[in-house]
Amino acid sequence: MIKAILFDMDGVIVDTEPLHKKAYYKMFEDFSLPVSKPLYESFTGQSTLNICKRLVDEFKVDHAPEELVAKKRHHFKYLFENDESLQLISGVEDLIKDYYANGLTLVLASSASMPNINRIFERFNLNQYFVAKLSGADLKESKPNPEIFVKAAEASGQPKENCLVIEDSTNGIKAAKGAGIYCVGYDSKHSTNQDYSLADKVISDYKEISFANLMR
Repeated sequence: MIKAILFDMDGVIVDTEPLHKKAYYKMFEDFSLPVSKPLYESFTGQSTLNICKRLVDEFKVDHAPEELVAKKRHHFKYLFENDESLQLISGVEDLIKDYYANGLTLVLASSASMPNINRIFERFNLNQYFVAKLSGADLKESKPNPEIFVKAAEASGQPKENCLVIEDSTNGIKAAKGAGIYCVGYDSKHSTNQDYSLADKVISDYKEISFANLMR
């Protein structure tokens, strides 16, 4: 019986990917990093710090990863405050309200930094529905390491057998399955070239996993 839903954020709740992509590429320009499209796509689901550590190693950058992180977050903050295109993913607000109204426990488990999580939740008034928010940036390892979903299940107060993860990335799905939790892969137009083969169920419309459909 599903009693708790563990949500990823980027690409699942809100379409921040275009803003993140703009911010990353501005940072790549700042440090003269020739990041290819396949390399960029491989970052999906990982924390900014771990991505920047990879960049420093890959391109022998003469700066600390934290400097790259700070620059990227500076660009993202500006875009977040000035780019009006940022919207919730279609259907997710109704899904969240549906789950909440039917007594499911909701937890956020995102690789985003807590300041970015809080910006999203305050902008779209989502705090009222969630009992906890976890940031992968606060953990030693990011997705595909399962730690964040192990902790999210603990935060829900439910055994992992009663939890369900909603993810849109290869790394996120691997993390959920590594934690031993049922995972729904959201095949989104916002998340390109991701592998959903490990997901227990793959959807493209949130109506497929409404509370009524979950109970069936």
